[in-house]
Amino acid sequence: MHILIIGAAGMVGRKLTNRLVADAQLGEAPITRLTLHDVIEPARVEASFTMETRASDFSAAGEAKRLLADKPDLIFHLAAIVSGEAEDDFDKGYRINLNGTWSLFEEIRALNRASAGAYKPRVVFTSSTGVFGGPYPPRIMDEFLQAPLTSYGTQKAIGELLLADYTRKGFFDGIGIRLPTICVRPGKPNKAASGFFSSIIREPLAGLEAVLPVSEDVRHWHASPRSAVAFLLHAATINGDAVGPRRTLSMPGVSCTVGEQIEALRNIAGDAVVARIRREPDEKIIRIVDGWPRDFDARRALSLGFKAESNFEDIIRIHIADELRG
Repeated sequence: MHILIIGAAGMVGRKLTNRLVADAQLGEAPITRLTLHDVIEPARVEASFTMETRASDFSAAGEAKRLLADKPDLIFHLAAIVSGEAEDDFDKGYRINLNGTWSLFEEIRALNRASAGAYKPRVVFTSSTGVFGGPYPPRIMDEFLQAPLTSYGTQKAIGELLLADYTRKGFFDGIGIRLPTICVRPGKPNKAASGFFSSIIREPLAGLEAVLPVSEDVRHWHASPRSAVAFLLHAATINGDAVGPRRTLSMPGVSCTVGEQIEALRNIAGDAVVARIRREPDEKIIRIVDGWPRDFDARRALSLGFKAESNFEDIIRIHIADELRG
């Protein structure tokens, strides 16, 4: 199996790469080649199979054709301009999140038609709960109206529709997964508006101050990086017929308030760690987060075998085990 990861230099992409290298197979198929792509050169990992890395803007003219020239069997499309940056830079968000995705899908379609339908890869597309917009019911099901309130959510919603249509037409076999906010993200903060959900846990545990830009009663939907990788691997191997024509699913996760996050941190690490959180309201972040969903009924994903944590303390413990060596 030849696997292509677009967006491989990001946190989830790196963790997915490490897992694939460790397993050396996906389902029953041995991995023979792994291609890592991002706008910056992804880090190489010692592997038992062929690995190559590429750096380019995948939305640029001709890049999709170069990436797909060797016809990978499985494509993980993780590349995106994140929510806060997509809101600040309208042109960049649409160029990467929409035009880049469409160019990728169009090149797969061209290869499919040139091979008389013989080339039909599995495409795993990472979407977002940002495709939904308020007013919300108490819990959101997959059938809830897609009416995003941000540019990022709009771009992801269009990507979901393209994924379903190209799959329906038989150009590829697509599965979309709406990721919860991935928490606790290791490393440095990115430009996502949701970054503070991780920073109020990550920085205090590292002995650093963290800024909380919203009130403690903000409720949100979370899953760990470990779960994100498991979602991707399961999406890569799931029977498409079982998924049916609605190709994108909302992933399971944990719904909790910021206050409950902080109390989970207190229970695990104590008052001195929690005291490193500084309240500093940010109207821009507050406005964006107010438009996000808070809780999901993920029974469809659960029935298809996707799994996540059951409480936020588990998410913190996973961060401590995976990133802080326990």
